[in-house]
Amino acid sequence: MTQNYQRIVLVSRPHGTPTLDNFRQEELPLPELQDGEVLLKTLHLSLDPYMRGRMSEGPSYAAPVALGEVMVGGAVSEVIASRHDNFAIGDRVLGYTGWQSHAISTGSGLTPLPATLAQPSWALGVLGMPGFTAYMGLLDIGQPKSGETVVVAAATGAVGSLVGQIAKLKGCRVVGIAGGTTKCRYAVEELGFDACVDHHSRDLPAQLALACPEGIDVYFENVGGPVLQAVVPLLNTGARIPLCGLIAQYNSTELPEGPDFSPLLLRTLLTRRVTLKGFIIFDDYGHRYPEFAAQMGTWLQEGKIRYREDHVQGLANAPQAFIGLLEGKNFGKLVIDH
Repeated sequence: MTQNYQRIVLVSRPHGTPTLDNFRQEELPLPELQDGEVLLKTLHLSLDPYMRGRMSEGPSYAAPVALGEVMVGGAVSEVIASRHDNFAIGDRVLGYTGWQSHAISTGSGLTPLPATLAQPSWALGVLGMPGFTAYMGLLDIGQPKSGETVVVAAATGAVGSLVGQIAKLKGCRVVGIAGGTTKCRYAVEELGFDACVDHHSRDLPAQLALACPEGIDVYFENVGGPVLQAVVPLLNTGARIPLCGLIAQYNSTELPEGPDFSPLLLRTLLTRRVTLKGFIIFDDYGHRYPEFAAQMGTWLQEGKIRYREDHVQGLANAPQAFIGLLEGKNFGKLVIDH
């Protein structure tokens, strides 16, 4: 009996904010398994902001998703049938299999997960790309020193929550920026941040200045927009800005209205000798993943890192959850359980 599987494909390119009409759910028969292949059942699918860029045709560091093709994404899967010598039924693996309930793989690009991993979905977050991004961006580019002030945008998200905690482990004063009082309270009371500012505040620049009386030495940038504008005047001489994302601008179709912010930004970078460096985590730091995994694994075992995931049930809900992610509706690392 032929088994069917579900997948979600990109059917049109969004202009601005994605809509449900950009996606289509399909049900298709699974091809017959061949020698050297494994059949994977998706357990957990990662939804991440970078996926918005892959929906567009503009130049980027990775090719866009072709229309009619499965949306990209990392997933934790279970091997449910195998004709491959290196994989057995029941093995759990990490792969880039995308928005689908099942996938057939030759084994290329699959990473076996240890049976001892307490939460397999952690491979998509705290022990995966978001954790790796936080670790390398902060420590290699940000280079925080004890006593310095580190400001983190999207402070309760998959990356920001870890940036702040790592900075605290390095002896820094940590100020988060998040959307709403609930998230800010979580950043301070649960994650151990010294302060957190609500980016919905009408007086965000003034609130941030109060929280950073000695200025800002490291700003971990993953948002852009008004948050960046509030940060720039507070940057200290020699400040460092690791740049890993600009979620506030992913849906923009034109330049923002109002005064041009670039002269102030460039003048500040020059006069205060600020280092601003963008990075693509696996392109730039892939060779250092073992170092990260060992250290983060130790911190987790020692209870020094807290991590929150936002789980949504059902592959069919992935498009709506992804749209919400771009609007900041998630609370923690967004994962689809299937």
